[in-house]
Amino acid sequence: MAKRSSLSIRIVEGKNLPAKDINGSSDPYCIVKVDNEPIIRTATVWKTLCPFWGEEYQVHLPPTFHAVAFYIMDEDALSRDDVIGKVCLTRDTLAAHPKGFSGWAHLTEVDPDEEVQGEIHLRLEVVPGTQASRLRCSVLEARDLAPKDRNGASDPFVRVRYNGRTQETSIVKKSCYPRWNETFEFELEEGTTEALCVEAWDWDLVSRNDFLGKVVVNVQRLWAAQQEEGWFQLQPDQSKRRREEGNLGSLQLEVRLRDEMVLPSGCYQPLVQLLCREVKLGTQGPGQLIPLIEEMTSTECRQEVATNLLKLFLGQGLAKDFLDLLFQLELSRTSEANTLFRSNSLASKSMESFLKVAGMRYLHSVLGPIIDKVFEEKKYVELDPSKVEVKDVGCSGLHRPQTEAEVLEQSAQTLRAHLGALLCALCRSVRTCPAVVRATFRQLFQRVRERFPSAQHEAVQNVGNMDTPASRAKEAWMEPLQPTVRQGVAQLKDFIRKLVDIEEKEELDLQRALSLQTQPVKEGPLFIHRTKGKGPLTSSSFKKLYFSLTTEALSFAKTPSSKKSALIKLANIRAAEKVEEKSFGNSHVMQVIYTDDTGRPQTAYLQCKCVNELNQWLSALRKVSINNTGLLGSYHPGVFRGDKWSCCHQKDKTDLGCDKTRSRVTLQEWNDPLDHDLEAQLIYRHLRGMEAALREKHRELSAGAGAGSVLTGPGEAPKDPLAQLLQVLQDLREAHSCSPASSPSSETNCLLELQT
Repeated sequence: MAKRSSLSIRIVEGKNLPAKDINGSSDPYCIVKVDNEPIIRTATVWKTLCPFWGEEYQVHLPPTFHAVAFYIMDEDALSRDDVIGKVCLTRDTLAAHPKGFSGWAHLTEVDPDEEVQGEIHLRLEVVPGTQASRLRCSVLEARDLAPKDRNGASDPFVRVRYNGRTQETSIVKKSCYPRWNETFEFELEEGTTEALCVEAWDWDLVSRNDFLGKVVVNVQRLWAAQQEEGWFQLQPDQSKRRREEGNLGSLQLEVRLRDEMVLPSGCYQPLVQLLCREVKLGTQGPGQLIPLIEEMTSTECRQEVATNLLKLFLGQGLAKDFLDLLFQLELSRTSEANTLFRSNSLASKSMESFLKVAGMRYLHSVLGPIIDKVFEEKKYVELDPSKVEVKDVGCSGLHRPQTEAEVLEQSAQTLRAHLGALLCALCRSVRTCPAVVRATFRQLFQRVRERFPSAQHEAVQNVGNMDTPASRAKEAWMEPLQPTVRQGVAQLKDFIRKLVDIEEKEELDLQRALSLQTQPVKEGPLFIHRTKGKGPLTSSSFKKLYFSLTTEALSFAKTPSSKKSALIKLANIRAAEKVEEKSFGNSHVMQVIYTDDTGRPQTAYLQCKCVNELNQWLSALRKVSINNTGLLGSYHPGVFRGDKWSCCHQKDKTDLGCDKTRSRVTLQEWNDPLDHDLEAQLIYRHLRGMEAALREKHRELSAGAGAGSVLTGPGEAPKDPLAQLLQVLQDLREAHSCSPASSPSSETNCLLELQT
C-alpha cells in the first residue's frame, strides 16, 4: 500500500506585468519550483506585458512536499534575468481546494528574507537540574541551504536565541550542506512563554549577513515532551511589512493536488475483471456498465475518466475492444456521418487519449525532426499583409529592405516547403505506425462503413476546413497555400487507406516484433564528464555524445546512427540527482550513481542544455529504476575534489551523503509505463463519487424488471453486473477504511510555531 501525490499544473497567462526593458516591455517566462527546487520552465513570450502560455504539466511528488511557487522572470540576453514577482501556493492551500485552485493570483515581491530553503537538524531536550532545569539545543547540520554568494554557495552559521541570550555556532565556509555538531544551553524557567529561535545566516565579510531561514520552537511543548530530534524546515522571516500586492501584475493558474492511497493489486482485481468482462461482451452484454458510466459522468470529468479507462484496458490488452464498444455506441446515436466524434462523448475523449498514449512516440519520431528544423531556421513568416513587419525581415542580397510582396512570397515558399515535408514524412510512415493504432482505425473504418455505406468515401474530413470556397473567401491571404493543401488532402486520404489496410495476422506479427524490440524510454544529446588525471572539474571537461535510455541500460554513441555502447545497466542504478551549480559552474548537471560489474559505486556526470531537459532526464531515469534494489536514501550534491566533498566538506569519500534523494519527484509523460493499480484506484474513486446515482439506477432497473438482483448462492456475487459493481465498490471502500492513516508522514514539526 502506498500514498501517491501529484500536481496537475496549467500555467495559463499573465497580465499587467511591469516593464523591465528600456523599450517599455518585458520578455516573460515562468519558473515552477516545488520546495524551492526548479522543475519546470515555460517558453519565453517576447515583447509583451500580457503573455499567454497555456502550458500543462503533471508532477508526481512525495506526500511530504510543502509548497509550489511560480516565479515570473524577464529574460535578458546580455545580463542576468530580472525577477518580476511570484505566486506561492502551500500544500495546505491546495488541500483546501479538492477540485483544484483556479483563477487569477496577484504577483508578490520576491523578498530575499523570504526566499529561504532547506532544513536544519536539531536535537532539543530539557535537562533536569538540582535548582533549575536547562534547555539544551544541539545544532547538528543543515542541508539544501540557499546559495547567497557568487561562488554558488554560502558561509552559514547558526544563531540561537532564548530569553534575551544569544549564542552562535562557528562559520562553515563555502557550503550549503554544513555540519556543526555544536551544543548550547540556556537556563529554563518553568511556565515561561518565551520561544526558542534558531536562525541560519550567511556570513559576509564586507556587506551585511544574509538571512537563510529560521525555526521557532514552542518551549512549553518541549517541556512536556522532554526531548525531540529531527529535521526542521527553515521558515522565512515574515515580520517585515509586505509590499502592496497588485502592482506587479497577475498570473492565471489552474493547480490541483491529488492524493491517492493505492491498495495492493489484489484488491482491485474484482473491479478490473468486471470491467474487462463487460468490454469483451460488447454491446451484447446484459449490464451495459460502460454506457452507464458515460451517462453519469459529467462533461468536465469525461476526459479524465476516458484516459483512466483507456490506460486500464490498454494494460489488459483490451484497448481495441474498449474503443470498438464506444464506436458502436457513438454510431448508434449518430444520424449524420459528418457529426461523428464532434461531441464531448466518452468515445471522442477516449480516442483522443488513445492516440496520445499509443501514438505519441510514433508522432515524435516522424514529425519531430522536421519541427526541430523549423525552430532552428527561425525564419520570419507572415502571409497576412496587415501584419507584415518589415523591420523583422532583414535585408536582401543587395542590402536593401525587402518589399511587402517579397516578404509574402518568401513566407509562402517557406510554408509550402514545411507543409510538404510534414505531409511526405507522414505518408511514408505507414509501416512505423503502431499496430494497435492501425488495427483500431481499421475497426473504426469498418464500423463507419457498416453504419453509413453510402458515405464511406467521405469519411476523411478536409484538412483544417481549408479546401472549401468558404474558407478561401474568409482568409483570402491563405490562397498561396491552397495547391499544397489540396494535394495534402489527397495524400492524407491515400495515407488513411493504407493505414487501415492491415490484416489480423499482420497486426499480430507487428505486435510480436515490437515486443522483441527494446524501445527507448528517452534519447537525445548530452554532455558527459569523464575524470582523467587530477585536474580540476570544469565545464570544459564535458564531451557531447548521443544517449539512449531503455528498460535495460543507459547507452551512448557518437551520433544517433552510430553503434551504441552500454554505459550503465538499468539494474545497477542507485540514484539520479542534480548536482549543485558550484561544482561545474552550471546548474543543469545531473549525476547517475550506480555500481559497476564488481559492485563498486561509480558516478556519471551528465550535463543538459536547460532545466526542462534536466528534469525530463531525471524523471525518465527515476521511473525506470524505481523498483531497483539498493536505491539510495541520501547522496552528495557536490563532487569529491581533492580530499573532500565540495558540498559538505567531509573527507570520507564513502560518506552516506548530506542531502536526501528525490526518487519520487517525476514529470508525467504520455509514454510513461502504465501503473495498473493507480489507474484502477482512479476509476474506483470516480465510481465512488457516483455510487448513489448508480444505486438509484439499479433500483429503477430492478423495479422495471420486476425483481431485484438474485444471489446464486450463499456468499456468492449477484448475477446482475450493476449489482456486482456496487458490491465491488463496497468491498473497496471497506478495504480503504481498514488501511493505515493516510496523513503524510513528516519530520518532527509539532514544536514549530508557524508564523502567519
